[in-house]
Amino acid sequence: MVAQRRGAAIDIVGLRKEYVSGQGRVLALDDINLRITPGEFLCIVGPSGCGKSTLLRILAGLDHQTSGSITLDAKDWAVANAMVFQESGLFPWMSVETNVGFGLMTRGVPKAEAASRVEAALKLVGLTKFRHHYPHQLSGGMRKRVALAQTFINGPEILLMDEPFSALDVQTRQLMEDELLRLWSSDRKSVVFVTHDLEEAISLSDRVVVLSAGPAARPIAEFAIDLPRPREVAEIRLTQRFLELHAAIWQVLRAEVARSHAQAYL
Repeated sequence: MVAQRRGAAIDIVGLRKEYVSGQGRVLALDDINLRITPGEFLCIVGPSGCGKSTLLRILAGLDHQTSGSITLDAKDWAVANAMVFQESGLFPWMSVETNVGFGLMTRGVPKAEAASRVEAALKLVGLTKFRHHYPHQLSGGMRKRVALAQTFINGPEILLMDEPFSALDVQTRQLMEDELLRLWSSDRKSVVFVTHDLEEAISLSDRVVVLSAGPAARPIAEFAIDLPRPREVAEIRLTQRFLELHAAIWQVLRAEVARSHAQAYL
């Protein structure tokens, strides 16, 4: 049975981001207009340095747009409370279970309720036997599973992910992509996922948005990913439809990557 979509709708209208540098004002993002529908898994791709992570940081409240608006279910945007970075971001002096439950503790959740939710989260990601381990005792993939449990336990409406699996080896990365899809499919929260890996973007998402090369990066194309769910990433990448989608998106992305490289040598 497919879970009901439970995420929120995000509307980004006319968003611009300028920086001040030694050369003057630099327009990083220009006229960003996007709508993320409830429960949608959206992936954003684009050349290096085009502002993908900047957009995600603005959504997370870690940076601020120069102009434009962001609304959540047609209300003024409140900072998204769940972001997963490239690094796991675990506290090295805390055990697995303490790391997972840290957010609940800071929010004042009663101990009995917090313990129950931590137990469920550890079971969900298969780390019950490692609850007393510390981050340095875990593999890279296991640390990512702790980070996912740490995120999902707080019940976020929106999940923001900035290349969370980029540092993992290929095999572990595919396992973690499958793990993420399994966790996401259980409640279908809205996800905005930034990646440089086009195969990853197609394997995971409902829709892929391509940003242009910077400066003044903006969405220039979007593609509905009509691959069936549930998915296993290793298998879905062998299908004819996956190859067709990859070719179509890469045709757009390749031109922007080339433009970005050319600008670097001006």
